[in-house]
Amino acid sequence: MSKITVAATQMHCTWNQQENVDRAEKLIRQAAAQGAQVILIQELFETPYFCIEIHESYHDLATTLEENEAFKRFQALAKELDVVLPFSWYERAGQVRFNSLAMIDAGGELLGVYRKTHIPDSDGYLEKYYFSPGDTGFKVWHTKFGCVGVGICWDQWFPETARAMALMGADILLFPTAIGSEPSQPEMDSMPHWTNAMRGHAAANQVPVIASNRIGTETAQHRDLELTFFGSSFICDERGELIEQ
Repeated sequence: MSKITVAATQMHCTWNQQENVDRAEKLIRQAAAQGAQVILIQELFETPYFCIEIHESYHDLATTLEENEAFKRFQALAKELDVVLPFSWYERAGQVRFNSLAMIDAGGELLGVYRKTHIPDSDGYLEKYYFSPGDTGFKVWHTKFGCVGVGICWDQWFPETARAMALMGADILLFPTAIGSEPSQPEMDSMPHWTNAMRGHAAANQVPVIASNRIGTETAQHRDLELTFFGSSFICDERGELIEQ
């Protein structure tokens, strides 16, 4: 494997989707200017984490890839900056909805789509109301800069996710994420466990891991609940040693 320069980003999100996409582009440009070749943006970055609550109106946020304007913008950005951009979005496929990621190669080519396999269902993380389990299986993509595998958020807790992609030849593993406080256990700080689980995947499979998590406190619109996302995005090497966090 040749050397790959990677970047993990993190940002807060509001209900102004244009501002969120603008903010993501700014981070991508900053990372590219520092030499990053593969740049990871967090899970579902176009909006706040709507899975904090159950409300039918949020189903309308789902789009096909073809109609998603942010995806088109990221394709152009990947081509302009010559970087690999994994694009996380809420996918509509017929009458089914998925938590998905489109892999954009440097040059802007769409390499394929991965649909999140493991779907959580706990208070504040009510994803089973919005997403069907993915039907793509785990995937890796041969990008301009190396073979990249991606799991989405809760996928990161399952060792078979990393193992499957490592056996498929992944040079690096990426995990776009939305994780923070636990409403049912407000005293719990899951950040160390979250970090250590993925560092273990890196060490066990001898593959570097990059995780990108959102930051900030988000408030439900239809119930009395807040989630505080702890960020702590990181890059670790193939031995599980933290390079940056």
